[in-house]
Amino acid sequence: MGKEEYRKALKLGKKDYQTRLLHGEKPILQVLDDILPDRSSYSEASIGLVQIPIEQIAGTKTFARSSSFAGNFMPILREDTEFAAKWENLLDAQTQEGIREPIKAYEYMHRFYVSEGNKRVSVMKYSGAVSILGNVIRIIPKRTQEKENKMYYEFLDFYRFAPVNYIWFTEEGGYAKLQEAVGKEPEEVWTEEELMEFSSLYARFSYEFREKGGEKLNITTGDAFLAFITLYGYDAIEQKTTSEMQELMTKSWEEFALLGQESEIDLKMKPAPKKKSLFSILHLHAPGTRKLKIAFIYEKTPGTSAWTYAHELGRLYLQQTFPEEVQTLCYENGTLENIDSLLSDAVNAGCDLIFTTTPPFAQASVKAAIANPRVRILNCSLNTSHRYIRTYYSRMYEAKFLMGAIAGAMADNNRLTYIADYPIYGSIANINAFALGARMMNPRAEVYLEWSARKDMDIEERIREIGASCVSGKDMAIPEEASRFFGIYHITEGRPRNFAMPLWHWGKFYERLIWAILDGTWKYDDDPSVKKAINYWWGMSEGVIDVVFSKYLPVGLNRLADLLKTSISAEAFDPFAGILYSQAGVVQNDPVRSLSPEEIMTMDWLAENVIGSIPPGEELKEQAKPVMKQQGVKKKEG
Repeated sequence: MGKEEYRKALKLGKKDYQTRLLHGEKPILQVLDDILPDRSSYSEASIGLVQIPIEQIAGTKTFARSSSFAGNFMPILREDTEFAAKWENLLDAQTQEGIREPIKAYEYMHRFYVSEGNKRVSVMKYSGAVSILGNVIRIIPKRTQEKENKMYYEFLDFYRFAPVNYIWFTEEGGYAKLQEAVGKEPEEVWTEEELMEFSSLYARFSYEFREKGGEKLNITTGDAFLAFITLYGYDAIEQKTTSEMQELMTKSWEEFALLGQESEIDLKMKPAPKKKSLFSILHLHAPGTRKLKIAFIYEKTPGTSAWTYAHELGRLYLQQTFPEEVQTLCYENGTLENIDSLLSDAVNAGCDLIFTTTPPFAQASVKAAIANPRVRILNCSLNTSHRYIRTYYSRMYEAKFLMGAIAGAMADNNRLTYIADYPIYGSIANINAFALGARMMNPRAEVYLEWSARKDMDIEERIREIGASCVSGKDMAIPEEASRFFGIYHITEGRPRNFAMPLWHWGKFYERLIWAILDGTWKYDDDPSVKKAINYWWGMSEGVIDVVFSKYLPVGLNRLADLLKTSISAEAFDPFAGILYSQAGVVQNDPVRSLSPEEIMTMDWLAENVIGSIPPGEELKEQAKPVMKQQGVKKKEG
């Protein structure tokens, strides 16, 4: 039996050897000594006896042990050699009682290199073993700013609380997200029972992931597992049977595929042109008199939230625009705890289309869309990459540039205050556009940036300390507050005088999306063969963003602002065109180039005339966590 099995292993080894040669790769085992940096640039630490994942054993410690194996650890020496006889004996031992003697290995950058026991590893790989026991010495490189090094140090930090060496990610931040996803505090130590439960669940997932072809995707098993438990919940997945897990993985597969190609976002800056008249569309829409049923899910109520109020106005506008064709309903006071239930209620109510109007509801929206493929679900967020749902947002930075220009012109002492809420996608572009608009009208204008979501922040006190001439506050008034502290205002004797207010015209947005559904444009975009996330990001040219001027605005400035608004709406003026400076220096030095939509969405810098900074998540109030988790701006390298 041993000789026959050796022949099979030898065949596998020769095939791998030839394949690597044809691809210009080294055909034998990788040697750790060949890739280690200078001895002074790393340290060693023993981590003792651990289970080493077989798939993470990349090679051998020294060259002397490498030439007996192909790169896949299968043998390449003839059948009549002493090496072959020893290999066959080890296989017999593994078959009869298992190999119990630990190997010795080095771990470097999350890969293992064998110093004693190469044949044992070969036999275990051939036998399909998942792991092998080994005494391991960890080689720790010095810290650098390279991505791989930073990720490795994230792994080392995680390993102190959870000695798990079999999971790896392709992007930074994975281990912190994993710690959170399993319900642990950032530095909370895992118990032995928790480690065993995690290992069991991860092993189940890994097997199914590989069986479905996960190795062909441009992600690690860890990436897919993290996305899976984040979407469905770690505790919930633990309770699933194998068949239930298989079903969920099948339904979620496009999400896994999209993880490896996050840049594949189809960003639609304009609505598709209407193909047919409304009359002809409605006759094609559906037989009988059945209306298109649409649900809106709000985080708060229209009376207590300006954001919700703007979406509610959009819903009412939609209802008025299509009184005979569309039926709408809304759900208020949505939370992360009840959003699944609200989505389920909307689906059970027979809704064809559901709008979840805040970024933290994105994950629940994806889960509901996977479970209910006939229902179209859209989430109001920016730069969110999901294939099963679509996202939508408005280019508010266009309005903010115009408001900044007004504020700069009205600033008596060149000081402006900008009140932001969360440092999320889109908000940094709003701040910078405002600052650029202010400087265009007033080269000495300085914008003092304050975050209302920062812990222990007293905004009114900060405004008094700064002594700014103009303040950019909340975008809209909150109906139940009856406050005038919104838009651009000047405080005189303790009372605000409003100059301008931005307007989110969600009704126009929803109207155009309904047109897309009714005339078939949506179905074209929903081609399942196109593995792209679809984001709608419309602005002034589409009528979904506007600025309202007050009677207090001087006549000349009103005319100038109206001309600027017309130019932006006609796309004849781009706020982010030309030479741009940040607090750290030149961002763009081409006088004719404009920033791309992606560069605008993901800004992580502040304009040079902004006084302030982008706060880290730990400096923000607890209520900021959900939206920051989903949409928080991430600092780009370089």
